[in-house]
Amino acid sequence: MGIEKAVLNRARLLLGDDAMERLSDAKVIIFGVGGVGSWCAESLVRSGVSQLTIVDSDRVCITNINRQLMATVATVGQVKVDALKEHLLLINPSAQIETHQQIFCAETADDFKLEQYDYVVDCIDSLKDKALLIEMATRTRCRFYSSMGAALKLDPTRVKVGEFWTVKGCPLARALRNRFKRSKRFPSKKFLCVYSDELLENKGCEGTCGTEHCMCPKAASGPGDAALLNHEWCSSKAQINGSLMHITSMFGVILGGLVIEDIVKTEA
Repeated sequence: MGIEKAVLNRARLLLGDDAMERLSDAKVIIFGVGGVGSWCAESLVRSGVSQLTIVDSDRVCITNINRQLMATVATVGQVKVDALKEHLLLINPSAQIETHQQIFCAETADDFKLEQYDYVVDCIDSLKDKALLIEMATRTRCRFYSSMGAALKLDPTRVKVGEFWTVKGCPLARALRNRFKRSKRFPSKKFLCVYSDELLENKGCEGTCGTEHCMCPKAASGPGDAALLNHEWCSSKAQINGSLMHITSMFGVILGGLVIEDIVKTEA
């Protein structure tokens, strides 16, 4: 406990003992720990959140290194949630980090028991799975925050926070709203999103790295490779879009900040 107190000394100076206690007690789950979710996890643990569940099915790919916290040449091939947990425990060895190498989808959704969490953070890429998480999380007592699309962006000053139904200029938010309207299944309560109204075009033409380090299943050369690769979303996406760390990390840190601010301002 002495190490943890020292690690969090500057946060405690700013926030006080009561707020730090609330941060330590809060139960948070993050779905998707890629370019956005990994930085959200980092900001939470460095600020005093010590009960964190991280969910992601992928392994680290060499193409993740430009924007994902735990992705380095040394961690290529490792399970993302395991690599991130190892990193987070180097920050606070006392933190309770639970990992799930799993996809959140219709078949697995009930396994996560969302009602046990105080905060649910959505950093999922898949449209249908993201819509399902929004529907389910907004039916619980938890506070819910969501990341909209962070790819194809360059200008950090255009990153914003807004209520989901008021978000403008984000194709992902528009696609989600259209999906809800078509299905007539809507979120049960309002929630805040991190988004940007900037939309650039890809200038490059390669979606994968083209090296032996590529983790896409379509690059697997044999049964052993396929077993190792598990899930990597690149091969299932209709289009792979470029993204940069200073944008994706900003999305993640802002999401973490929303959680932290809410905990701090909530009286015990």
